[in-house]
Amino acid sequence: MSKTLLVILMRTRRSSAVKVQKVLTDFGCMIKTRLGIHDGVLDKCSDTGLVILELVGSKADRSSLNKKLKAISGVKTKLVGISL
Repeated sequence: MSKTLLVILMRTRRSSAVKVQKVLTDFGCMIKTRLGIHDGVLDKCSDTGLVILELVGSKADRSSLNKKLKAISGVKTKLVGISL
């Protein structure tokens, strides 16, 4: 069994989150699990964010998603493959 995860780090969450969400919506059918984390609440909200995705679908589609996210300013990504 193998799993593919995509880790997304946003350094400028407030300005990049809408763009990231648009890309994730475009590729929504290949996102099996999504976990989003950022520090703070209300007026103490941080400008960094972490999203971890479990992906399904072809290697080409996963690479395309990764490439589109990397093109967004303030966003870093890493595809991670894990197998048993």
